[in-house]
This record gives sequence, structure tokens and C-alpha cells, in this order.
Amino acid sequence: MSYDRFVDDRLLTSRDALNKIQIKVKLIEIDENARDYSQRFGRRVLVKKVLLTIKHNETQELEEKEIDVEDLEGRMRKERLFSSSNRWVSPSEIKNGFIVANKHLELLADAIALDVIVV
Repeated sequence: MSYDRFVDDRLLTSRDALNKIQIKVKLIEIDENARDYSQRFGRRVLVKKVLLTIKHNETQELEEKEIDVEDLEGRMRKERLFSSSNRWVSPSEIKNGFIVANKHLELLADAIALDVIVV
């Protein structure tokens, strides 16, 4: 692997406050037809599906869950009348098919609010 393709694992992994779990988010599907007309944020892609990998540090147990972010956003708007997620991601925040850790909370906000992700 060349140096320019190397991505540090710490950049891709988010942790809880007590370091009991680690989370990685792999991009599965984007919306090819979506257009972002906001010039302010630059070029971005609209995320449809992600694969969430949760590692429990105490037991070293791995848990994987496929999440349809688009479906969750629609469900959130219907049940709670609003959505807090932001599915737009800059291509510079996607490294080797994974989404960098600082975008995890924005992508998973609706899943956490609807108790789809319970840790």
C-alpha cells in the first residue's frame, strides 16, 4: 500500500466517553441523482446506506448493522415531525470507503433518536 492511500484507523473510529465501544461507519450506497445546489459547502454526496460496525472493548465482541439512513430520515420526519440528521458528506470525508469519525454523529442522529442503535 502506498503512503498516499494509507489512512490511520484512529481517523475512522469514534468512541464513547468511557471508551467502552468503538464505532466505524462504512459507506454502502450514495444517491447518484442528488444534486447539492449549495455552493457554500463545496461538492458533497448524499448518503443512502451505511454499514455500522460496533466493537465492545470489554468483550471484544463485534456487531454489524446495515442502516438505511434515507429511510430513517423519512421515518423520523413522520413520527417526530423533524429530522436532525445531515446525510450530505464531502468526498474528502470518505477514506477507503469509510466515513471519518467526526461525521458519525451527524449521520447516525436519527438512528440514535429512534432507538435503532442501542449500545
